[in-house]
Amino acid sequence: MRFRPLLACAPVLWLAGCELLQESPFAQPTGRTTSQVAAVGNCQAEVPSFADEACLLYDWVAFGLTSQRGDRTWRDPMLTRLQGNAVERRLARAVTLAWGSERQWDQAAGLFKADLAAAPAELQPLLRYWLNELEGRRAMAGRLESAQGELAGTEQRRAALEVENAALAEKLEALTAIEQSINLRQQTE
Repeated sequence: MRFRPLLACAPVLWLAGCELLQESPFAQPTGRTTSQVAAVGNCQAEVPSFADEACLLYDWVAFGLTSQRGDRTWRDPMLTRLQGNAVERRLARAVTLAWGSERQWDQAAGLFKADLAAAPAELQPLLRYWLNELEGRRAMAGRLESAQGELAGTEQRRAALEVENAALAEKLEALTAIEQSINLRQQTE
């Protein structure tokens, strides 16, 4: 009886142990050599590029996360730094704009769509994912705007009905007063 709670926890402990073994810092990532893993440790570009293949994905993911967390004080100077017509600059600008204001989303989507095919093949799935996520946010914002428009229309209709209702109430009150007046005359005759 005293061991029942311990036996109930055994599968959870076993699964947790398996997870820890899989995430061991000493485990070698599959498909990568030791030199490739060491090269990834040196990836820390502030502005991503296509130049360093070993750092390509890591730098772009880091830049995307920084852009997502960044505010306007980070974004505005970064957009200035990313000026130019090089594909990597335009795509970095798209990533930066994708996490900006809703007004910047259209520009970001246009840049993604125009330059995605020119990006290195191993970076394209990440860029496509970001574009799809951006398109999802744009669609959601569109639906929200539409719903707000419908709500505003409903509010306007409700306000118009209230005005009409007040006018009908005044007319009803006037008719009631006329009817009472007629009834008083008939009673006095």
